[in-house]
Amino acid sequence: MLRRVTRISPWQAGKFFAVLYFIMGLIFAIPFALLSSALPAEAGGGLGIGFAIAVPFVYAIGGLIFVPLACVIFNSVANLVGGLEFTVAEDANSA
Repeated sequence: MLRRVTRISPWQAGKFFAVLYFIMGLIFAIPFALLSSALPAEAGGGLGIGFAIAVPFVYAIGGLIFVPLACVIFNSVANLVGGLEFTVAEDANSA
């Protein structure tokens, strides 16, 4: 079954990706901060807890700003060319 995406809600997508990026920021920043705190100061260590706290928020703010902007651009282009087509298959196990 052929379907077409012609519009993405910018605010909803921005909220969704802000939360997703925040979680991804936690997943990557905490281990990186722990590893960098184990390094000697002259080797670039010491990013520590401030880094681990700041990165998820920076990622989330970036997602909240840039994803809605990308959605607005997508919606404009979709109006010109008709959207993005994709195929959906029915699942034989769905009742």
